[in-house]
Amino acid sequence: MSARKLVYTALLAALTAVGAFIRIPIGISVITLQFLFTAMAGVLLGPGGGALSQGVYVALGLVGLPIFTAGGGFGYVLQPSFGFLLGLIPAAAVIGGLSRRSSSPVRLALACGAGLAVLYAVGVPYMALILNGYLGKGISAPALLWSGMLIYLPGDAAKIAVTALLCPVLRRRISGLR
Repeated sequence: MSARKLVYTALLAALTAVGAFIRIPIGISVITLQFLFTAMAGVLLGPGGGALSQGVYVALGLVGLPIFTAGGGFGYVLQPSFGFLLGLIPAAAVIGGLSRRSSSPVRLALACGAGLAVLYAVGVPYMALILNGYLGKGISAPALLWSGMLIYLPGDAAKIAVTALLCPVLRRRISGLR
C-alpha cells in the first residue's frame, strides 16, 4: 500500500471518529455520520483500504481512545451498539468491492445500500444478544428492528445519496486512491 493511500486510510478513520461526535439521540442508539465516512472509505479506498480504515477506527476505540459515541475501551464490547461498530468493517469492504469500477451515482448508491445491509446484519443481532442475552431486557424482535434499524433508514438514505454524489467528484480530484 502506498504512503498516499495509508494517509487517506488514516484520514477516513479519523473522519469516522469525528462522525461519531456529530449525533442525534434516538432510542437506544444515536444517529451519527459514521456510516457516511464508512461508505466514503469503501468507495474511495476500495475493499481493503476501506475495511482497514474502519478496522483502525474500531481498534483505536477498543484500546481506550474515547472515539465511540459513548467513549471507548474494551468494555465497549458489552454496549448494545458495538455490533454496529464491528459492522462498519465488512460494510466498507462490501461497498469497496461493489463500487470498484463504477462512478455512476446509481451504482454507488446500490453498493452503499448493500454495505448498509451488511452493517445491519451484524449490528441488529449483536444488539439483540446484548440487550436480551446479557442485560436480560426481553425486547421483542419488532422492537429491536424498530430501535436498531428502521428508525435510522431515512438518515441512512441521505448519507448514501451524499456518498453517491460526492465520491465521483472526489475520485476525479484525488489521485492514487485505488
